[in-house]
Amino acid sequence: MLIAGLTVVTMVVFQLAVLLAAHFIWYPHESLADVSKKPILLIVSQVLIYIPVALSMVMLVEGKYHVRFWRAIEWNWPQAEWRLMALGAAMFFVLSVLQILLPMPPDTPFEHLFDRPRDAYLLSLVAITLGPLMEELFFRGFLYPVLARRMGAVWGIALTALPFGLIHLPQYGWAWGAALVIFLVGVVCGVVRAVTRSVGASFLVHAGFNGTQMLIAVVMTHGFKHMPKALEFCLR
Repeated sequence: MLIAGLTVVTMVVFQLAVLLAAHFIWYPHESLADVSKKPILLIVSQVLIYIPVALSMVMLVEGKYHVRFWRAIEWNWPQAEWRLMALGAAMFFVLSVLQILLPMPPDTPFEHLFDRPRDAYLLSLVAITLGPLMEELFFRGFLYPVLARRMGAVWGIALTALPFGLIHLPQYGWAWGAALVIFLVGVVCGVVRAVTRSVGASFLVHAGFNGTQMLIAVVMTHGFKHMPKALEFCLR
């Protein structure tokens, strides 16, 4: 709860700081409302948010429990890297079929992050590296062990997948279908974490899922040059 609270506060502070800095330095002739809609600023602020949150997680573990961070969260890098990433890719294709059957909004904020190739490539890089890393460290590294010890592995998996799905709702226009798909991604990552006792393993599955999504988007849009229709299937 401490890390979650810090994340919320950091999000507000950093997003506001990046917005004001961009307004006064790079976009002085545009309104704050217009500047706030620029995807590059959202991506930059998101990366900056990861820094204090990651440091706080390390300091909390090593300062309070005097255990090395990666050992404490059971990072345990697996040997079957490509098989785990292939599992993430397979999960993407299976859930894409489910996504077709679920109600989805015709337009989402997430899609507009790909309006410009520069922003799209930067977002893709974050989506297969820092994004899944930070989410797995918190949900499967921090939250899952606490819940599993108190309530059992099944509840631990479900109750980490639920907030994992809910935090993505604003990106997908608050569509419950999108939340359900991401919840299932969280369930699979949780099962992998529980079976392998490795957050590194769940990270690879997560990165494989996101990486497949981004790769298909690159191919379908010819390098993010022809956007809306081609992205409708794999990004909505």
